[in-house]
Amino acid sequence: MSGVGAGALQVAGIALAPLLPGTIQSVKARLQGRRGASPLQPYRVLRRLWGKSAVDVEGSGIVYRTAPPLAAACILLALALVPVAGDSGPWPVGNDALVLVGLLAMARFSLAAAAWDTANGFALMGSARELMLAVFGEALLVLVLLVAALPAGSTDLVAMSDAAHASGIWSEPAHWCGALAMAIVVVLETGRQPIDNPDTHLELTMIHEGPLLEYAGRDLALLHWAAAARHWIALVLAAELFLPHWGGFAERLLLLAGAVLLLCGALAATETVQAKMRILRVPGLLAMGGLIALVGVGTWVAGGPA
Repeated sequence: MSGVGAGALQVAGIALAPLLPGTIQSVKARLQGRRGASPLQPYRVLRRLWGKSAVDVEGSGIVYRTAPPLAAACILLALALVPVAGDSGPWPVGNDALVLVGLLAMARFSLAAAAWDTANGFALMGSARELMLAVFGEALLVLVLLVAALPAGSTDLVAMSDAAHASGIWSEPAHWCGALAMAIVVVLETGRQPIDNPDTHLELTMIHEGPLLEYAGRDLALLHWAAAARHWIALVLAAELFLPHWGGFAERLLLLAGAVLLLCGALAATETVQAKMRILRVPGLLAMGGLIALVGVGTWVAGGPA
């Protein structure tokens, strides 16, 4: 029954994902002394955009048209890979961590290719920055997943979550190194400060929002949903692999919900106290995360499990 429940929650993640960025924005506003928008604001934006028709950029081709559904499909499959409360539904896609990395990379590449198809200068600028960070970010994600895979002896995300379920893992330096590196991955994948500013309206400073400039209507709604679903994937994955969870399915589900809310609050607090970094310093931050993850791998290989 836990597999059925986890599968139902993975499907529910399709609808619940926009609640995460909405919660982060609402908490951030309160921390900054503002009333802010409701956590349900992303749903209102998606409803408004879905009621509008899409647009075709003059001179664009099939790459531009297929990018939004392709990116959304990749993220949808990624949702099915990430376990919930230590289990996953009986989907035919499996739960391999490297497949998850590939799906996230394909979604990112489809938007970059669409920016080249439209030849919009600001969209190209944002895509170039996105791909530059992806070179470091995807390597960092692979290293983090490697740290989490070592105790499990497998790249299956369910097995990796079960390995983090044991109490002995918390005495391992490798686990703490992986958690620190995963924190940087979460900031990158969610497009939050100090790496990116989700509230910016200045094209010259956009990264994740840059490739979306030429889209409108339902296409833009799909891309906004995909960005919100990345929040779900990153936060749930971080909680499953590196935050405490014990007991049966029900207990682990309650702990997962609390952990995700805690991570949302941590992201809101980080954006409140930390300004956006200069773009040229971001690779250094990602490289530092990679070094931390490598230290974790080294300590595990040198010392072995406790």
